[in-house]
Amino acid sequence: MSLTQESPLLSADDPDPVEIVNENSDASVLLLCEHAGQHIPRSLDRLGVTQATIDSHRGWDIGALAVAREVAAQLGAPLIIQRYSRLVIDSNRPPDSPSAVPALVDGTAIPGNAAITTAAQRQRARAIFEPLNQTITRMMDSRKPRGCFSIHSFSPVLGGVSRPWHAGFLSRRDTETANALMRSIAAQKPGLTLAVNEPYQVDDETDWFIPRHAEPAGAAHSLIEIRNDLITSSEGVTLWAGLLAQAITSVMQEKDT
Repeated sequence: MSLTQESPLLSADDPDPVEIVNENSDASVLLLCEHAGQHIPRSLDRLGVTQATIDSHRGWDIGALAVAREVAAQLGAPLIIQRYSRLVIDSNRPPDSPSAVPALVDGTAIPGNAAITTAAQRQRARAIFEPLNQTITRMMDSRKPRGCFSIHSFSPVLGGVSRPWHAGFLSRRDTETANALMRSIAAQKPGLTLAVNEPYQVDDETDWFIPRHAEPAGAAHSLIEIRNDLITSSEGVTLWAGLLAQAITSVMQEKDT
């Protein structure tokens, strides 16, 4: 029985929450894209928001999926994809956190999330968050990857504040890997504004993959943030996928020496 049949939140017309690319690859790296999708279950009636909101950075990480797919292709590595919009439930947050189902996102109200009940949030977590989390757990346990990298994008302006970085490399305990990724990309393309732990920092309250999966596994890891205006075109996607694929390759080769 498919996940869509098991959950009352999802109908037969809704896609399964998780897609896996290159599942049978023997690569030592695992890729993840938690904010890849824009789908909203039919039962939630688009959460009362416009398509423009769903298409904006509020609804998904613009360009992240395209970059992640190309990196996976270049590395021949497995990639785990979440197909649902982060507005339904944010799969890189603790599922019971208020920030996992936001009622307001960068100044835009999300009517379908206003005053959500605990039961309704748990229903979304069971239907959408848990399948992704279980897939990550299964792939981490069975593959024992030496490196795992989550690909995201961020808005150039948030809350009226400019964010000048071209990319950021997030980590909490493995800043060595984050810095190595940054050095590799800086060497490949000088002149970029890059940073470690910008525009976000990792913590237990607002993150899931790194605290709950990557750190306990002891794998080299980073959550990679690319400014989304750089990856809205096919040329930008190709550029950044190439930079990341080379950086990840270099980092993993360093780990072997």
